Amino acid sequence: MAFKRKLLLGFVTAGSLLCVYILCLNLSSATGPLKTFHRFTHKHNGNLLDFGELLDQEGINVQSTPISTLDRELSVEPKPEENSVVPNVPDVPNVPTVPNVPTVPTVPNVPDVPTVPNVPDVPTVPNVPNVPESSSRSDGVGKPRTINKAPPLPQQQPTKAHGPTEPSFIGDTYMSEVFPPQTECTDSIQRLAAKTEFGRRFLNDIPVVQWAQHVTQESYQRLSKYPGTHGWGGIDYKTLVDTLSVLNSSANWRMLDDWKDRGDESECIRCAVVGNGGILKDSKKGKEIDSHHYVFRTNGAITKGFEQDVGSRTTHYTFSTNTMMNSMRAYSGAGYRGPPKSNETRYVFLPDHGRDYLLMKAAATHTKVETGPERNKNPSDYFGEDVSAKKLKIYHPDFVRYLRNRFLRSHTMQTKFRNIYRPSTGAVMLLAALHTCDQVSAYGFMTPDFKKYSDHYYDSVYHSVGFYANHDLRMELSLWQQLHQAGLIKLYMR
Repeated sequence: MAFKRKLLLGFVTAGSLLCVYILCLNLSSATGPLKTFHRFTHKHNGNLLDFGELLDQEGINVQSTPISTLDRELSVEPKPEENSVVPNVPDVPNVPTVPNVPTVPTVPNVPDVPTVPNVPDVPTVPNVPNVPESSSRSDGVGKPRTINKAPPLPQQQPTKAHGPTEPSFIGDTYMSEVFPPQTECTDSIQRLAAKTEFGRRFLNDIPVVQWAQHVTQESYQRLSKYPGTHGWGGIDYKTLVDTLSVLNSSANWRMLDDWKDRGDESECIRCAVVGNGGILKDSKKGKEIDSHHYVFRTNGAITKGFEQDVGSRTTHYTFSTNTMMNSMRAYSGAGYRGPPKSNETRYVFLPDHGRDYLLMKAAATHTKVETGPERNKNPSDYFGEDVSAKKLKIYHPDFVRYLRNRFLRSHTMQTKFRNIYRPSTGAVMLLAALHTCDQVSAYGFMTPDFKKYSDHYYDSVYHSVGFYANHDLRMELSLWQQLHQAGLIKLYMR
């Protein structure tokens, strides 16, 4: 009897083991082999990315990473700043979830620009109108607004490879203001440009100069992304408000503010833009230059003793504080003592740094410069005792950035010098005239035979033209030729 019970127990045990074995075989067949890595999906910019494949393509050993860590990293959708990068995830639109996804190549021409720090919420200074950009005026000034991008030139279209289509520091979006035309000139540059290859580059409603209405918190947030003359990066809001608040009349928002008072019945505004190139030496162009309605000059613009070649009038003097100070040091031996002074002269600042805003404010308020490299300097020493806010203008950073992006988009922008590159002061001046005058004649600018002439018309001995990383003078030379051939400017060439 005992033997029968032991035998029955043995059969039950063997049967149980057989059932367990059969159950394990079925389970193994249903689940398949164990995966070598875990697959995760994550939504980025509206596209479903396969992290199992992409992370593996990046050479990351997913097996060595605890699953809980990956879950924490991938469970929250990242919200990167404008210039930040999502870790290990290329910015690739519409990546299909298929095996063997190839490694995405690095997007060309996209520099690693540091993220702009958050702009503090600075309270508006009392007695300064903080006009929103959607406001309008009843004195002929149109509504300032931010506009969308115009179609880029074919040669300027960025690559259509995966990733961002435009480096974030480019900023090809600008403020727009509509001003009534000052003349009815049928042959104006603005009308002719539409019929040329330059038609797609021109934005006729972009503000050339900035004034009181332009400084708003919204504009400050937008323009603080861009350094130097292309934006308000590095300049505190209070300095901007203090400076631009004194530029609050029509004389400040129009480049050619006194056209109605000149008493000239001409249908077209004729402007002479005078560079300092050696091609003007012995040119005998002085009388012709002075016969224009307006005469633009820049930097070391010496006229005394050179009137026969370059004329004597200056209606608009373009400079940055840095270039003006350097010119006073470098060309003092040739007779440069500072900006030209006359009743008709307007001083147009090219704001490279905060020091330009500080000097402008001191000049407008007849006070000494409060801080910076020009601290305690008296602006009347540079601009004369009769300088006033009505004689001061300052280029809008949107305008300078637009010139760089649309007209002088140099290869330098793809190099480590991208943050210091800008159009030369003379180039900004000439292109500003192109956007404000009806007809433009350019003198003293680089031509293909520039090696025949000294750097400046007032050089006592020959000096070759210097080329530096912050400007692309050869590209500017080519642009002047193109504008001349298109009939948009009349370029003086020997």
